[in-house]
Amino acid sequence: MQQLHVHGRQALHRTTPFTSPAALRALLTGICLLACLGGAQAQASLDAMVTAEAKEAGFPALAAAVVVKGKLLAVGTGGTRRVGTATPLTHNDRFHIGSDTKAMTSLMAAMMVEAGKLRWDSTFEQVFPELAAGMDAGVKRVTLAQLLSHTSGLPSDNADFDALLAKVVFQSGNLNDQRYWMVKQTVTKPLAREPGASFAYSNLGYTMAGAMIERVGEKSWEELIYDRVFTPLKLTTAGIGPQATLGRVDAPLGHVVVDGKLKAMIGGPEADNPLVISPAGTAHMSVIDFATWGGWMAGQGKRAPFLVKPDTMKKLITPVISMSAASTSSTTVAGAAQYALGWASTKMAWTDYPVAFHGGSNNMNKAYIWVDTERDASIVVMTNVATPNTDDVMQKLAGKLYGRYVKPTK
Repeated sequence: MQQLHVHGRQALHRTTPFTSPAALRALLTGICLLACLGGAQAQASLDAMVTAEAKEAGFPALAAAVVVKGKLLAVGTGGTRRVGTATPLTHNDRFHIGSDTKAMTSLMAAMMVEAGKLRWDSTFEQVFPELAAGMDAGVKRVTLAQLLSHTSGLPSDNADFDALLAKVVFQSGNLNDQRYWMVKQTVTKPLAREPGASFAYSNLGYTMAGAMIERVGEKSWEELIYDRVFTPLKLTTAGIGPQATLGRVDAPLGHVVVDGKLKAMIGGPEADNPLVISPAGTAHMSVIDFATWGGWMAGQGKRAPFLVKPDTMKKLITPVISMSAASTSSTTVAGAAQYALGWASTKMAWTDYPVAFHGGSNNMNKAYIWVDTERDASIVVMTNVATPNTDDVMQKLAGKLYGRYVKPTK
């Protein structure tokens, strides 16, 4: 590239000034092309690696990317969008990120706090004063920060939560109206435990936090995440709900196991969790956009867009509560030691210290993200299946990438 650049300069010096607009446009196009090619060459391809990993693990598709100091160092996709076909992937293919959406909900809450519309200790009673008369005494004391750290006292997903979701689909209005209906149903019932006392992973809690954000933000959570997160971070592939368009295989379809075989789930209501719990986890995006999000978090306010203050970004990943192995065993933060606000904290076998971490799954897809703020780096791994071996395969792949691109060699 350097030689081409030098030759280009010499050619300019030997010729008279350009008088033709067409010639000038051609020159500029050439310069832009060389710049783009240089960027592409600097970015390593993981396609062969992830294709081999997907094939060995029996995954339909797999994707991974690494960002260090805000630069995309490596990215790759491999496999097929739909099992039994040879539909190739692109780096812009959308994967579901599940509960990794929680960190984005926490970021939006932080924006509302910095804007003075909420406080970390804002309670249900303060945000929904019209419901105060019928609230359970314990529920009145639940704070925004407790909802975001899974310490609110609300139970983990259970039969009551399933029953609530079965009824909410019959409530009229938009999704924010349905979330408000869920708030009304929830605040009258006693908590499972004392607020702030212990950890219990609760998708209901994040749905309630989303309703708080909607109340003070005066828009639906869906509108707000586009306005406040997707658009400013230029996550152009990001969206809500099933990653594939209904009736089309325009993204890697999620897969379930039926009679020992993988079955592809086409876009539609059964291809994702109910949209009413989106604040807890129904976003999707490409592996590049997911890595962009992770890289932005890893920078902790070093790079634009400056959506919240650096101290606030640090708060989001600072542990709030310790977690027992039993309390995380059936969640996508299994193995993590502590939980912050939408992020877990864990020391992997391949890290020297705890890093911010989260996993997401709707039982048809799985996505993992690791954020190392000390080295300003992030690794993401995504697949379109959630079989028992996904965790081990994806975490081992992340370890390989961490050792290759993030951890300095001695």
